[in-house]
Parts: sequence; C-alpha cells; structure tokens
Amino acid sequence: MVNYEWYRTFKAIYESGTLTGAAQVLFASQPGVSLHLNSLEAYVGFKLFERKARRMIPTERGKVLYAFLQEPLSRLEEAEKVFKRSTNDATPTVSIGMCFETFQYSLEKHISSLPFNLVVQFGHYIDLLEKLEKGIVDIVITPNKDESRPILFEPFSEERIALICGSNTITDGFIELIKSKNHENIQLWLKQQKWFGTTGEMEHLNQFWQANFAQRPNFRPNFIVPNINSIVRCLSSASGLAVIPTFLCKKEVENGQISILWEGYAPYVNTIYFATVKGCVRQHEIESIKGILREEM
Repeated sequence: MVNYEWYRTFKAIYESGTLTGAAQVLFASQPGVSLHLNSLEAYVGFKLFERKARRMIPTERGKVLYAFLQEPLSRLEEAEKVFKRSTNDATPTVSIGMCFETFQYSLEKHISSLPFNLVVQFGHYIDLLEKLEKGIVDIVITPNKDESRPILFEPFSEERIALICGSNTITDGFIELIKSKNHENIQLWLKQQKWFGTTGEMEHLNQFWQANFAQRPNFRPNFIVPNINSIVRCLSSASGLAVIPTFLCKKEVENGQISILWEGYAPYVNTIYFATVKGCVRQHEIESIKGILREEM
C-alpha cells in the first residue's frame, strides 16, 4: 500500500520546485524527501520529475498525478488543521540517535529545558547511521566513522576505554604482573576474576583485549546486565571487573567507589562524532544539542 506521506512529499516538491524547498515546507530532511520521492516513483513505475541542477521539472505523468492529487490532498491538509489536537504547532521536532548510556549521562537531565521537541532513538551505530541517511533521524552521536556514506562526521570528544574494578576488588599482585609484561600470566589472572558485561555487547572488551594482547578474549562475563550504567551501579563499592568508557564512571571514580585498574599498555581512545547530513532544516536546534554534548562530554 502506498504511504500517504509519499504523496505529501510529491506535492511539496511539485509546488516548491526543489528538494530543499520541499524539505523546508515539510520540516523534514532533504535525504528523507528524496527517499519518499524514490519510493513513490518505484511504486507507480515511472519518473515523476526530471532532476536538473537547481530545479525539479515535473514529467508529463508527474503533471497528471499532481492534477489528481491536488484537490484531495488539500482537503486532507485542511482537515488536519481543523482536527489537530496539538496547540503547539510551531514547535519544531528534532530526532537524535545515540547509545542509551551516553543519553543518560549527558543529555537526559537537559531535556525538560529544551525549547523544541526531541525524539531519542537507541540502537546499533550502523542502524542509526542508516536512519540518518534516510532522514528518519537528524543527528547521530557515534564513535564509528563510515566515510563510505554521504554523511558529515564532526569530531567533538573522546572516550577512553579502560579496565575498571569495584573498590572491594582484591588486586594484589596485578600491577607487578603488568610490569612483567607476561601476557599469559596477565590473562590468566584476569580470567580468574568475576566479570560484568552487557546484553549482546562485547565490543569494548574485544577492542581492549585485542589492543593489549593481540587476540580476542576467550571467555564470557559472569554477569550480563542491561547496560553499562548497570555495570557501574553493580561495581560501586563492590568487587569485579569490566571494560567500559571511563567518562561513564567519572563520579564513582572520584568518590572512590570504582577504580581504574588499567588503561592498557597504550590507552585505547575512541573519537566521538556528530553525524549529520547536508540540507537539514533543523540546524539551529541541532547546534543547541551539540552545545550541550560538548559541555557534558
């Protein structure tokens, strides 16, 4: 079944003459407008516009479709205005994709003060970047830079990945093992400890192990919890090990509840990027979000 939004997008492109103009009318991103048009053309089976450098020229079939749609779409838009419940029509909405832990640490406490609507989506970075390309989200916070995509990546922060432990963890002899650089004995000691991990995510542990021992860990954590914030709470003033970004346990380290046991022979650092696309009409709101995250991270 055809999506009603495809018709609205088609009408906006026809009347504005450009993808950018349609995006502004619809309060959407230009990639999202392009996706709707491509989907509609695939559905009807023919081209609706000739793509020129600065203009979208309707084809003959596009003109016929517009003639059919103009009146019913106008009536639907009028009905929407009459029956719309929201009294805050002028308030823009921004959609952001990021990991759950970063959201809780940096953005959650600021939401109630934002002068615009915000939709937050969680998920794997690959999936979030795909949504960004399709115009489903306006900005993604990611440590993964994929230059094969038509996406702008702006570095703004770093996360240090380190081995942490609860303050009650017995670490006698570990520092001497590190100094000895005997990888076999170090790994043996580490595997004898109790480990915390998150559901379906071993990326940080794998990266850390590979960077220091040139291989992947051959064990699974003893305790699997929903997210990294759960790990921090479980380890606070307790015992056990985990590999996580250190900014997520900064307060607990300062309070002495958690210790950074080892940063590795060479500290493992990820660059954090703002990922956006050209032509986003919510640039002012996106800059506000960027400002908050720069201060928090």
